Amino acid sequence: MKRFNQRTYSRPSAFFADVKAIMAQRDQMRPLMRGELIDAAFRERLMLAVTAVNGCRYCSFAHARQALTEGIKADEIQALQDGVLENSPPEQLPALLYAQHWAETAGQVDPAARQSVVDTYGEDTVQAIELALQTIQVGNLMGNTADYVLYRLSFGRLGA
Repeated sequence: MKRFNQRTYSRPSAFFADVKAIMAQRDQMRPLMRGELIDAAFRERLMLAVTAVNGCRYCSFAHARQALTEGIKADEIQALQDGVLENSPPEQLPALLYAQHWAETAGQVDPAARQSVVDTYGEDTVQAIELALQTIQVGNLMGNTADYVLYRLSFGRLGA
């Protein structure tokens, strides 16, 4: 049986804690998704960067489509899905690197890394960035958890 390598929710309490953290900021969710807190294309780049770390095929597909809608070119989307940031706007690179770090550490970021993005973008923008990161992380882990269930039901015959 092949090993399943994507990050998942292994405990319901972890899922509920993540949802609770997002719900505490629910008044900011609509403005985030409307592109009022950060530009919609920037939000999609962040979400693709996190999804590349977590490997959620559902989120990768959905956010690639949304990124196209927001005007991001296909070659940049492919690069983001591969974890490559060099085709992205230079002014967004610090945030995209932070997004990768955020995903790799499950939100337990190095305080110096966070301070660096605060120095670049300001606290309000970083809070909006982190809300986008939290939101996509929940989606990624939910999608991967569903895939894990399918994987287990297939006795490891599904591609992992």
